[in-house]
Amino acid sequence: MRRAVFPRLATETRHAHHPDARRADDHRCGVAEAERIGNPTNIAVVDASGCLLAFARMDDSWRGSVDIAIGKAWTARAFDVETKALAKLAQPGADLYGIHASNGGKVMIFACGMPIKEGETVIGAVGVSGGTGKQDESMAEAAAQAFARG
Repeated sequence: MRRAVFPRLATETRHAHHPDARRADDHRCGVAEAERIGNPTNIAVVDASGCLLAFARMDDSWRGSVDIAIGKAWTARAFDVETKALAKLAQPGADLYGIHASNGGKVMIFACGMPIKEGETVIGAVGVSGGTGKQDESMAEAAAQAFARG
């Protein structure tokens, strides 16, 4: 079984200073889904301001997916939209073509960045990277739903 790596000091610091941090560990539901399907992955959670709140990198997950997961979460919060929907709007000829080059290239237009909402209010976002689109989506949904439930 693969395990996720959670930086203890960073988690403790965020718990002490951020009002939503008590729920930051809910991204572990995404880790549980990754373990269930047998896919090592990276899961990032950002707060309402787009700052990294929690991160999990599973053993054997791709190192290149770390920044992608964080970027997906940031993008979902920056635009309050699933990155899958944004990707459709960012294709050549579409209204937002070229958006991926904005914000210093930080915008990710791959699927599996999802806003987290309480009612109609966006309170953060989750980003997942390391599997197929379908795998990442199931892990992101699990993490986002757990976080939204509180």
